[in-house]
Amino acid sequence: MMTSEELMETYGKKKWKHFTEFSMASRTAKYYFYDNYFDLPGALLCAKIVDCLTGKSNLETFDFWKDIVAGLHHNYKITAFKENSGIFFPEIKRDPGKYLLICPESVKKWLYQLKSAGKVLFIMTNSHSDYCRFLCEYIGGNDFTDIFDIVISNALKPGFFSHQPNKRLFRTLENDEELDTLPCLDKPGWYSQGNSDHLYELFKKMTDKGQPKVVYFGDSMHSDIFPACHYSNWETVFILEELREEEAMAPERKESEPLEKKGKYEGQCKKSLNSPSQKWGSFFVDDQVGLENIDSSLKFTWFCNRIHNHSTIVIPSLEAIADLPLDYKFARFSPDNSKTVGYYPKPPLALLPNGESLTTK
Repeated sequence: MMTSEELMETYGKKKWKHFTEFSMASRTAKYYFYDNYFDLPGALLCAKIVDCLTGKSNLETFDFWKDIVAGLHHNYKITAFKENSGIFFPEIKRDPGKYLLICPESVKKWLYQLKSAGKVLFIMTNSHSDYCRFLCEYIGGNDFTDIFDIVISNALKPGFFSHQPNKRLFRTLENDEELDTLPCLDKPGWYSQGNSDHLYELFKKMTDKGQPKVVYFGDSMHSDIFPACHYSNWETVFILEELREEEAMAPERKESEPLEKKGKYEGQCKKSLNSPSQKWGSFFVDDQVGLENIDSSLKFTWFCNRIHNHSTIVIPSLEAIADLPLDYKFARFSPDNSKTVGYYPKPPLALLPNGESLTTK
């Protein structure tokens, strides 16, 4: 591990000239954006390859990325699930219970409550339709299409939000094969590819509203939260597993507070699911040298600032809010509020000065 001083001497300030906030939604030959648990093993693989190559020679430049891309294509190409090729899909199909968790009944009940309340529900994924169906049927049951009015597979996010509609038309599906392109969407159903503008027009038809409100849940800042907020101006709920540590440390619920107004994890003392890294430090705060002091007492990480700028609220899981009433009013991120407002059920302890408790308005 390089020390902070070595990092500064080698790379300068922790700010890379090739990367800007808006480049999160574009492809580039300069870098690959790893930002969720599905992607992260790729970052570890690249690091191991660098260790291997530098251990055998004094290489300072590398040319292995094309091989990484070839491996990704081999394992995750559209036809891989059907062909049972690669090392990812065959293993998932062989033993799904080893890798997948069944959707909690509380979450299914919550989804049905939303539907009964007249909300339009949709699910969107970059996965192809056959893998999407496999996951949803295993996790949510064969009736998952009764819950969701619209299913979009092979969505090609973040381009789904950032590209012009004529460049990303929706396609019909038949037996998991993409067929005709559609100039617009005129009814609910299962589609492939597409764009957020045409999807929003369908929302208008289905809700009979000129400007329906969209709340979009996602676990990727790169593919979900940033583009949905920046390009489509949707409300965004960031599902961030790093908050699970905070669930375990949430204080006991006060007896004076009605149970129906509390979330799934408030008032519970759970075993910690994951802990802050002893090697890398906090996900939210960087106390190393060379960073701009954005707050008088805290130096937020780049990712933490993106959370505050592009998320409406942040939660550790859907289960954390499933027991709340549908009219529950969340405290949201805004320039007028404290940086800790917007995290539910509790802000990360790293954002609280000296670990003090927080009172929000």
